[in-house]
Amino acid sequence: MWMLHSATMLPAFLLLFFMGTSSRLSEAMSRDEKNKLRNQVLEMFDHAYQNYMDHAYPADELMPLTCLGRVRGLEPSRGDVDDALGKFSLTLIDTLDTLVLLNKTAEFEKAVRRVVTDVRLDNDIVVSVFETNIRVLGGLLGGHSMAVMLKESGRMLWYQDELLHMAKDLGLRLLPAFNTSSGLPYPRVNLRFGVRGPETRTGTETDTCTACAGTIILEFAALSRFTGDPTFEAHARRALDFLWEKRQRNSNLVGTTINIHSGEWVRRDSGVGAGIDSYYEYLLKAYILLGDDQFLQRFNTHYASIMKYISQPPLLLDVHIHKPLLPARTWMDSLLAFFPGLQVLKGDIRPAIETHEMLYQVTKKHNFLPEAFTTDFRVHWAQHPLRPEFAESTYFLYKATRDPYYLEVGRTILENLNRFARVPCGFAAMKDVRTGSHEDRMDSFFLAEMFKYLFLLFAEEEDLPFNVEDYIFTTEAHLLPLSLSTASNSQAPTLVNNMVGEELDDSNFEWTCPNTRLLFPDPAFPRNLREPIRSAVDKSCPHPTTHRDPGMGRPPLRAQDFMANNPEHLELLRRMGVSLIHLKDGRVQLVQHATQAVSAVAAEDGMRFMQEMMELSSQQQKEQLPPRAVQIISPPFFGRVVLTAGPAQFGMDLSKSSSGVRGFVTIAEPYNGCSVLSNGEIVAGRIALLQRGQCMFAEKARHIQKAGAIGGIVIDDNEGSSSDTAPLFQMAGDGRNTDDVTLPLLFLFHKEGNILLEALKEYREVEVLLSDKARDRGTDGAEEEDCSTEEKDHTSPASSEPVHQSQVTIQEQTTDDSGVGQESVQPAEGLGSYVPVAVGEEPAVDGDHSSQSVDSLMADWEEDLEAFKQMEKDEL
Repeated sequence: MWMLHSATMLPAFLLLFFMGTSSRLSEAMSRDEKNKLRNQVLEMFDHAYQNYMDHAYPADELMPLTCLGRVRGLEPSRGDVDDALGKFSLTLIDTLDTLVLLNKTAEFEKAVRRVVTDVRLDNDIVVSVFETNIRVLGGLLGGHSMAVMLKESGRMLWYQDELLHMAKDLGLRLLPAFNTSSGLPYPRVNLRFGVRGPETRTGTETDTCTACAGTIILEFAALSRFTGDPTFEAHARRALDFLWEKRQRNSNLVGTTINIHSGEWVRRDSGVGAGIDSYYEYLLKAYILLGDDQFLQRFNTHYASIMKYISQPPLLLDVHIHKPLLPARTWMDSLLAFFPGLQVLKGDIRPAIETHEMLYQVTKKHNFLPEAFTTDFRVHWAQHPLRPEFAESTYFLYKATRDPYYLEVGRTILENLNRFARVPCGFAAMKDVRTGSHEDRMDSFFLAEMFKYLFLLFAEEEDLPFNVEDYIFTTEAHLLPLSLSTASNSQAPTLVNNMVGEELDDSNFEWTCPNTRLLFPDPAFPRNLREPIRSAVDKSCPHPTTHRDPGMGRPPLRAQDFMANNPEHLELLRRMGVSLIHLKDGRVQLVQHATQAVSAVAAEDGMRFMQEMMELSSQQQKEQLPPRAVQIISPPFFGRVVLTAGPAQFGMDLSKSSSGVRGFVTIAEPYNGCSVLSNGEIVAGRIALLQRGQCMFAEKARHIQKAGAIGGIVIDDNEGSSSDTAPLFQMAGDGRNTDDVTLPLLFLFHKEGNILLEALKEYREVEVLLSDKARDRGTDGAEEEDCSTEEKDHTSPASSEPVHQSQVTIQEQTTDDSGVGQESVQPAEGLGSYVPVAVGEEPAVDGDHSSQSVDSLMADWEEDLEAFKQMEKDEL
């Protein structure tokens, strides 16, 4: 499965695995308890599989809430997710080799007969090349491997390579997608008509993800070596070669999205999660399966860069390939959960333990890994489609360390699946891990992967029908025999009889079993790595304090006083039976269930609160206002930095002002602006910076206006919020008359606000213009002195051509020694463009910022702008 490699391997590479020699770092789990959990896995698999067969087959997937099959075209479209569905009984094909591993050979034989008899691959339907390859082609090849093994042990004697013939048929239907000048495949293909011609309804795409093009080699190489047709392996190798050539040569990282024709990177953010993940996985596994040192060399080159730039133990954060010290986001996606398992395969155990522990603590906080979570371990995207990557890494870490701790992790996974995801007709994906709401979805990978890894975690060696060490897992956990490494891709290989435990010829391979005592001199070593990570996650998510019931000796919470970030208020809501759901756009939704209140009095208070909140909300429903602009006009910015701002539904209307409001900014004290300002004499005549939270927006405006401010900017306190991922935010009044507020008040999301705060920190005196749209920076030529000519020479085309908001990507600030980091933000249409600013990258001596030439600043802006302007709107 994972420890086999050729004799020509690089000496520096150690593929580590530990066969039960590690010290027991946790209390050992009894054999009876393991058997109980193994049997529980089998029962859960039967529940999911049988409900698919009873209610969904021959449809591609089961809808477990409605107990129906999901047939593409009959159900409302879910967008790209549906590209995995091809009317080819996806779940059954994806599950074939799972049946054998779980000792369900009789059901496997029935399933193979069904697939051979019922499944058609010539459907006039457009499917994802990537998903069809890993799920369907991989499933057919894994099923073929199992069928041949069973036949060689005296069962399924009727089998005549039917699944392999189907696999080759499917491979030929995927090949037209590779007809590009680069060799990178189109992301989609029509199974009947290919990619050319109007009848295909595809072939117009220009971009694909790195993983989509780089996760082909295992299945295509196996197909070539099973059939003796080298065409498939050659196409997969060509795609990998092209991706390698297009890596960023300084950082040795690859981007997330690439143009399949030109090879230009469309999205230059790089990580180990969605969009790239299995590209790295397949480089290492291609070396193991095929014995080609070139794959290992490439993987090691990439891995060194990943550990240098992306790995910030226990975090794995995306960076920019052209400037890898700049983080690209403040959150991580759940697909990176596979990476600790890959690190085990590589032999780098320490960071695997650390990252896995971080993922486990996040899982314990939310019951499942959210689709995305922030660096402080809070929910970013709340869905969880029953992904198996965390279970995969758990299994590999247990295999590597034999630490019973990972058996307990597996128990947690089982319990959470049964408690929160199990429904009468299978297991339902989580629509929101915070509320426990379900989605009518059970993806095929749940049966293909989750139950394989959980069964292997709890099974003893004698429970397995064959030696899994003779196979490698694909990214979809399909089993390909390592005997393929000795076969030419121009002739079919001879499979070993794994059922009776025959071993491969050791003369062809080098086996490495390092002394684990040298790796773990202290039996508590893994535990010592986990403890600080567990503490860090706990501290980032404090538990709310307990309060007395609403209505018990204290006045009830009123809607006009409610603050969504006040822990006391949230606890009061909970006791009143009111649930608060954070939406992706930064808003909150309130739902009350009176039966969940702690008392009748609390339920009554909750009903009153909800009624007040609806009345308050209706008062605030006014006409949608357009975005506003905060333009930094003082040197060295000279109006080049324009930040998209949200308006207030009260105060001065900037759209009716021809000149806007111009002034220097200063931070209000207190920063939340919820009381009389202590630095009123400084704020007077200036634009006050305020932090969101603790009180109503109108109250903040009144306090700074009383101090003599000429305007205000409220900065979001929700770390990581940005105008590219959230809709325009409008500040509402407080339900009372706000005619007394006459100054302009604008709202900046956290990332945009940080630009302003960091500029103020670096330059002390920062002047901005608040207006309804960005002013031509040339209109304030007095401030620019003699630099106007230089700007004309250096300004990029993107500096004068507004880009639509859909092209925005905001990049995180760096906090390294270079000072204030760089951002790339494109404001909403009509606000002009925003050119990235590198403030203080080469700070002047003694703080004399004027000594830094505009030429050097502009040169850096140009370099960043050229890279950033190609990045797409979607972060996944």
